[in-house]
Amino acid sequence: MSCFVSNVLEMWYKENGRSLPWRMTKDPYAVWISEIILQQTRVAQGLDYYKRFMSRFPTVQSLAEAPLDEVLLYWQGLGYYSRARNLYTAAQQIVAHGGFPDSYHEVLALKGVGEYTAAAICSVAFDLPYAVLDGNVYRVLSRIFGIDTPIDSTKGKKEFSSLAQELLDKEHPGLYNQAIMDFGALKCVPKSPDCLSCPFVEKCEAFANQKVDSLPVKAHKTKVTDRYFHYLLVCVGDELILHQRTGNDIWHGLFELPMMETLTDGKNVPWLTPDVERSTVWHQFIHNGTLRMVHEHVKHVLSHRVIHASLYELRLDAWPESLPDGYFKLKFKSLDRYAVPRLIEILLQGI
Repeated sequence: MSCFVSNVLEMWYKENGRSLPWRMTKDPYAVWISEIILQQTRVAQGLDYYKRFMSRFPTVQSLAEAPLDEVLLYWQGLGYYSRARNLYTAAQQIVAHGGFPDSYHEVLALKGVGEYTAAAICSVAFDLPYAVLDGNVYRVLSRIFGIDTPIDSTKGKKEFSSLAQELLDKEHPGLYNQAIMDFGALKCVPKSPDCLSCPFVEKCEAFANQKVDSLPVKAHKTKVTDRYFHYLLVCVGDELILHQRTGNDIWHGLFELPMMETLTDGKNVPWLTPDVERSTVWHQFIHNGTLRMVHEHVKHVLSHRVIHASLYELRLDAWPESLPDGYFKLKFKSLDRYAVPRLIEILLQGI
């Protein structure tokens, strides 16, 4: 069965696999960049980001020597910004190492590189026999072999890891890994796959037992948290103010407008409350100028959070003598030089 699965996957891939720039090279740097960009990102969206990123940072040296703010700017819109920060740190590790490491354990030691990414890099760039295991692979294997062990359980991870390694084409590991990933992304899709035209239709346990829609199995659901952000766009003429986010929270290192977070949706929160008075930025500006609502309760969905955002515009006649610590002025036309969360881009559209 092992040889049958790998042979069918590779034959399917040679006829149906996607032609992508990182598949035209065995450069580990290019493969690494593509794998990090494609974490939590569809190929259709990630392709343009990959091209822009590689155009600006064609080598690991150029990435390691660039300012982090610029790296984050080129990442803007992809989300999961910890990926970009880890990428930057890992680039410096690679340069200090003297070049891209060529062993699985050394690649795995890079910041932000897990078992899946290390297997992908090593199999494609160095022909090392390590099987990839991601959402696409879990889905393909669970359906073909009818495995209902939860993929997010310790037992499931061990079971699928062992099976993936058993099926791996040891002579062509890169080809096999790319084949099974593409098969899961294009053919054995999560919803309504075209099973009747699948090359595994006669061998697929899930199809035979009408379990295609119920596999793979997950034991736990991700808890989603609601958060309520209230942004203040403070303007004087064609200028506004920003600050850089710090601390251990979402969007670390990105730039944003003055913001106050509340525990509720804020519908019944008067804006001259003690909370506002205690908020340095709001307190400094709230009693001056003209305040108006621009957007109310814009919903922005992240992986584990749903942000409910409102935007208020406050127009001043002149800037105060000093701004709150960490804030700086800039022209609206200069905003595209700074990496801001996608939510800020959405809120500022049309202003």
